[in-house]
Amino acid sequence: MKITWLAKIPLTMFERLTIRSASELLDAGKTTSVDLTKYYLDRIKKYDADIGAFLLVAEEYALQKAGEADERIKSGKKRGMLDGIPFAVKDVILTEGIETTAASKILQGYIPPYSATVIEKLEEAGAVMLGKLNCDEFAMGSSTENSAYQITKNPWDKTRVPGGSSGGSAAALSADFCVFALGTDTGGSIRQPASMCSITGLKPSYGRVSRYGAIPYGSSLDQIGPMGKSAEDIGIVLEAIAGVDELDSTTVGDISDFRFQISDLNSNQRNLQSTIYNLQSLKIGLPKEYFATGLDPEVKKIVLDAVEEYRKLGAQIVEVSLPHTEYAIPAYYLIVMGEVSSNLARYDGIKYGASAIKISNLKSQISNLAEVYIKTRSQYLGDEAKRKIILGTFELSAGYYDAYYKKAQSARALIKNDFDDIFEQVDLLMTPVSPFPAFKIGEKKDDPLSMYLADIYTISANLAGICGMSIPAGFTAKGLPVGLQVLGPRFGEEKLLSAGIAFQNATDWHTKYPEIK
Repeated sequence: MKITWLAKIPLTMFERLTIRSASELLDAGKTTSVDLTKYYLDRIKKYDADIGAFLLVAEEYALQKAGEADERIKSGKKRGMLDGIPFAVKDVILTEGIETTAASKILQGYIPPYSATVIEKLEEAGAVMLGKLNCDEFAMGSSTENSAYQITKNPWDKTRVPGGSSGGSAAALSADFCVFALGTDTGGSIRQPASMCSITGLKPSYGRVSRYGAIPYGSSLDQIGPMGKSAEDIGIVLEAIAGVDELDSTTVGDISDFRFQISDLNSNQRNLQSTIYNLQSLKIGLPKEYFATGLDPEVKKIVLDAVEEYRKLGAQIVEVSLPHTEYAIPAYYLIVMGEVSSNLARYDGIKYGASAIKISNLKSQISNLAEVYIKTRSQYLGDEAKRKIILGTFELSAGYYDAYYKKAQSARALIKNDFDDIFEQVDLLMTPVSPFPAFKIGEKKDDPLSMYLADIYTISANLAGICGMSIPAGFTAKGLPVGLQVLGPRFGEEKLLSAGIAFQNATDWHTKYPEIK
């Protein structure tokens, strides 16, 4: 596509735009939402065939929404900082009239009749959706290799994974295909790819953001969250999507005035000195269990160097203990597999989505309803989905529920209590995000257990329902990104974001990005 409008607007004005910088360009009349949207659409057309971040690009829809934003801005009715800003969405989040597949063949061609609450809120704010992003099938994975359609590559090294399951979202931001993105996090699926692609990603507290319209994986663990180019961007998006939703009974109403506090964080009056001052009384805990064996030495050094930066900014650093950490992985996978077994039961080849009865060469093999279920699920579900369904069904079966699922929930309570106790002693926790940087594509694909262990530092936050964020913290000798995980108490996003903004005011790791060819 020939871009004639670049003669009017220098290309460099569009590179690595944050929400604030893009909004300021629109306010100043230096560009339009349509031109901005065209820029990202052109980058996607030029480079995404190699990266594989997008499953669907909604070009016509995006340009229409961008045009509507320009009309509002021109008439002085701009809705706020997100109005006219292009973003993209993980393909497990429903978008009315736009195909949503959860990266699974079983939902190929599915057109949702409604949008998720978060999508409605962003559209009310005037944001412009560019398309749907690749992920592990039903968000089950840590590498985005489990997608039924394509493998997404890490823009920093295309022989490596971008992380998962929100790998498409992280890769799209790293490759500068959008200003911000939405992901989901069930056990680290926002934070781990954010770390591996050097972007900022937040898992909100359970109940902070409505899950209505997110295709469920583990219902007691899932959270939709923002992914962006800075902690400030994360705060801006979270302000728009957070809040009580009558369509999601897990959202909580008796919490502080989040909108006021985030608006204050994003104030134009905010400056480095005032942010540093806020860290003088900050007490940060380093859980000793997260720095034990199995952690890559380079990752450990980068994380501890980042923590040292917080010490320089005035924070107090202390070692703490989360004694039940060893139970996190078995408890998490028992719980999530049981919930997968229940949540994926709806894909039976009858109500919606793919069905074996539509496959001509299988019709003669189907003699009853059970055969429809078996053939449909065998034909259209991927290996990881099948693995979790089989194991989850087993653990929930008569005679095994108490021994597995119920016991895992008991361990979960102990893990939650650990965090409740520790946050009475410290304000935040800081840890690695992943034991290692991005690994080679195919390196762990046939070793599920090794892949599961990649979530060792992230899953506890989901079990406890607390908030967690990954911020860029440095690079290995091979140039691979490493993130710092910052954990806060439930509904402690304000303090989490303030700490992230302080670090990014004092460092420039989040401003570095790969060269895309």
